[in-house]
Amino acid sequence: MIQVNGINHIVLHVQDVARAKKFYTELLGMTVYRENTGQAFLHCGQQGVALFKKQGDVPLTTGNDLNHLALDVSTGTYETLKTELEQHGVEVSGRAGDPHCLYFHDPDGHRLQLMVQA
Repeated sequence: MIQVNGINHIVLHVQDVARAKKFYTELLGMTVYRENTGQAFLHCGQQGVALFKKQGDVPLTTGNDLNHLALDVSTGTYETLKTELEQHGVEVSGRAGDPHCLYFHDPDGHRLQLMVQA
């Protein structure tokens, strides 16, 4: 049996790699470890997020195959993280009665979740 020991990266297709890279690096603190004109690979802790330029004329659809990407955060409270996202024009929602989950969308409509530490 093959025994995997982690996730290397996930791929999100985006309309504009530079715009998406800015969102993920400047707002969420990820760092670029490899890129070219059509792709950017970002470190997210020990895992990776790869942003690939959408190809062709087919519209970008989100939320069908990937419901959301949940990200751990090491600092901040629900309120401070919510405020920071909103200051960047990001609409934020939560889960009723749960002060540990913040939901929002990236510029391409991918649903993201921040898991706030207790």
